[in-house]
Amino acid sequence: MTTQRLLKVSAISILLGGTLVSYPFVARATSDDDKQFLSTAAQSDTNEIKLSQLAEKKASSPQVKSFATKMVADHQKLEMQMKPFATKWNLTPPAGLDADHQAIYNRLNGLSGADFDKAYMNAMDEDHHKALDAFTTESQSTQDPQFKKAVMKGKAVVQGHTTMADNLKNGV
Repeated sequence: MTTQRLLKVSAISILLGGTLVSYPFVARATSDDDKQFLSTAAQSDTNEIKLSQLAEKKASSPQVKSFATKMVADHQKLEMQMKPFATKWNLTPPAGLDADHQAIYNRLNGLSGADFDKAYMNAMDEDHHKALDAFTTESQSTQDPQFKKAVMKGKAVVQGHTTMADNLKNGV
């Protein structure tokens, strides 16, 4: 082997070696768990928005209507905060409600007055407790510093919603 060819092979080996060494760090920063969390969070935002838009129309309690309006606005903001990550990771946004929330929507749509308010607040309370658990887990496990920052902001919003839902659920 000539010296020149030996140098080329060595250079390629070093370059490939460097790529292999750095690859796990890149893969860890955008893990499948991060992508799964983001997909779940996006679906949750869609569910909360659709159910809350219904509540804006059907709720009888002014406090429940106000809560619903806040849910729509806040979850639309959360969607926008997470959108750059979804775009970067080639994730498709949800097209509508998932099957479980479509069933909840259908049930809520058949209710009115205090029955609607109570059922809506029960759904919001349950959903927000699940979302808070997911945000807490993700904030502790993600290795992507930019995503972690967005998750922590989202967690604070969801924590506030959970507290509001707990209080309203007990008052309806």
